Amino acid sequence: MMQPLCRLRRWLRALEPRARQLLDRSWLAQFQPWLEQRALFRFQRQPLARGVAAGMFCGLIPGPLQIPGTLLVCAWLRGNVVAGGVATFYTNPLTTVPLYVMAFYLGALVMPGAQTLPALSSVAPGGEFTVQALGTWMQALGTPLLIGLPTLGLLLAVLGYVTVQLLWLAPALHRKRRLARSR
Repeated sequence: MMQPLCRLRRWLRALEPRARQLLDRSWLAQFQPWLEQRALFRFQRQPLARGVAAGMFCGLIPGPLQIPGTLLVCAWLRGNVVAGGVATFYTNPLTTVPLYVMAFYLGALVMPGAQTLPALSSVAPGGEFTVQALGTWMQALGTPLLIGLPTLGLLLAVLGYVTVQLLWLAPALHRKRRLARSR
C-alpha cells in the first residue's frame, strides 16, 4: 500500500521542474514571479492539499465556471492549479443530480421547517428527461439547494484537504512505525 503512495509522491515532485520549464518558454514567463509567489505549480503537500480543496469546492459551481473559479480560488489560497483542476472532475453528467439531491437535503437540514424534494417527473412533460426539464427541476429545488451547495462544497473541500494531508504523510508514518518496531 505504501509503495504506490511513494511512487505517486515522486511522480508529482518530478512534475514541478517540467512545469517550471514550460512556464519559462511560454507567454506566462512574464507572470512567473507572481505564479511562483502563489505556489500555483508547486507539487508539495500544502499546495496540493489546498488545490484539491479548491477543486472540490468549485466543482459544484455550474458548468463552464468550475475551472476559472478553481484558478481564482487556487491563486487566493496559494494552491496547486493542476490538482485543483483535476479535482473538479468529480462532477460530471452522471454525478450532478445525486450531488444536487445531497445538497438539497443538506440545505433542508440547515433550514428551519420541513422541505420536500420535488420529483423530477413533476417538471418533466410526459416523464421525458430533457435538459430543459432538468433545469426546471433545479430551479424548483430553490433555497435549500442554494444553502446546501456551498455547505456541501465546504464539507467536500475539508474532506479533500484532509485526505491529501493523510495520503502524503502515510508513508512517513508507516516508516516511523516500522523503525519503532525494529528497535
